This record gives sequence, C-alpha cells and structure tokens, in this order.
Amino acid sequence: MDLENPETAVVEHREVYSGKIINLHVDTVRLASGRTVVREIVRHPGGVVVIPVLDDGRLLLVRQFRYPLQKFILEFPAGKLDTNQPPLDTIMRELEEESGYRAGSMEYQFSFYTTPGISDEIIHFYVATKLIPVSQHLEEGEHITVETYAIDQCLEMIGTGEIADGKTILALLWFHLKNGVK
Repeated sequence: MDLENPETAVVEHREVYSGKIINLHVDTVRLASGRTVVREIVRHPGGVVVIPVLDDGRLLLVRQFRYPLQKFILEFPAGKLDTNQPPLDTIMRELEEESGYRAGSMEYQFSFYTTPGISDEIIHFYVATKLIPVSQHLEEGEHITVETYAIDQCLEMIGTGEIADGKTILALLWFHLKNGVK
C-alpha cells in the first residue's frame, strides 16, 4: 500500500461544476483493497486572514453580511487568493479594502486547511501591526463595518457564539496562546 496516497487509481474523474470561486469534482477511486469509492472534492484557490492589532492592543474585526448564512457575522479581515497574487499581497490589499487600515508590519503565522475531508482550500494566516488609517475600499455588494475589541472580549464572544467563524476562532486562539495575552 502506498502510504503517501492509499487511493492511487482514479477510475473516473468528472468536473461537475466550474464557478467563479470554486470547482466541484467527483472522482471514483479504486482503493488499495480493490474496492471503489466516490470522492467529492471542492477545489478552491485558497485564502488569507489577518489579525489587525491596534497600538493599544485592541483587535480590529469586521462585521459583514455572509450570503450563505443570510446574516452578518463578526470575523477578521480575509479574502480569496487571486490568480498569480502571493498571499502577502492579497492580505495587504484585503486589510486595506475591508478595514480601512494599512499594515506597517505584517507577520506570517501559518497556513491551514479548512475542511480537508471535502476541499483543498488552504488559508494563510497573518498578524498586522503598526496600523495606519486609510480609506476603506469595499467591493460592490460588500456591507462591512469595522469594530474593535480587547482579546478577552473576543474570547468571550467565541463562548457566546457572537464569533462563530472558524478561521477567526483559530486565529484568536493562536494569537492568545502565542502572546500569553490575558
């Protein structure tokens, strides 16, 4: 058995949907045991997320309308990777567009897969400091307000469900553990 890829033989590959953000593939794969299984895969270009930290330690979050949920949610500025644009360039642009701040310093933290059981989406996580106010540049259809909170308030809002976005929760917990912020 190939431990790197135990599902080595693709029997059938179908691209079911090709859209602006995602593609959906359905593969029939022969396992090492000889049994065949179906794998549904969402192909995604990846994304970025940033924790913007003000000089006084408060964190900037954005409250924006998320169509699939049909409600506004609180999250860190984030965005989809554009073709041929490095993650750092993407997050610098997204931070400015969504929050109206430019980072004087942007530090890469790590990258993570959001839902590896069904998708290849990877998100690159950064922390921005030395923030400089600039104009917010929302894209058509974006409804975003900027809010600031102390880390302890953010942690409480995870418990109450006010912050329920996975990438934001992961980023908050990482930032809290790394910095020992109380």
